[in-house]
Amino acid sequence: MAQSIREIMTADPRTVAPASTVADAAREMREGDVGSVVVVENGGVAGIITDRDIAVRVVAQGLDPTATRVSEAATRDPVSLTVDQSVEDAIRLVREKDVRRILVVQDGRPAGIVSLGDLAIERDTDSALAEIASEPANN
Repeated sequence: MAQSIREIMTADPRTVAPASTVADAAREMREGDVGSVVVVENGGVAGIITDRDIAVRVVAQGLDPTATRVSEAATRDPVSLTVDQSVEDAIRLVREKDVRRILVVQDGRPAGIVSLGDLAIERDTDSALAEIASEPANN
């Protein structure tokens, strides 16, 4: 039987509201020692903002992180799985979508995050997945 993504995901991801500032999101990342936070609106997933989003969409554009809203820098409609999908489903999505993180949802609400590193560690550090982890992502 295929292993469930629930078994390897990081549960209870950090969240921010779309109206929060990018600086607020960065503080959440620092406090949680994570590279992304889920954007939540009315209890549901509205997007995800990553450390790379902040660097490329805010800092590199010369925008003020204390004035720029998360909604302006976040990725809408992030790649996601449900808690009952398999690790194999996650690996397939990482390859097909060229992403480093997959949001895990349950009933439309954020339940966890699975990173490329989580998948590489879970499977085999000498695998093709581990090789992909060392390549730059497009997300």
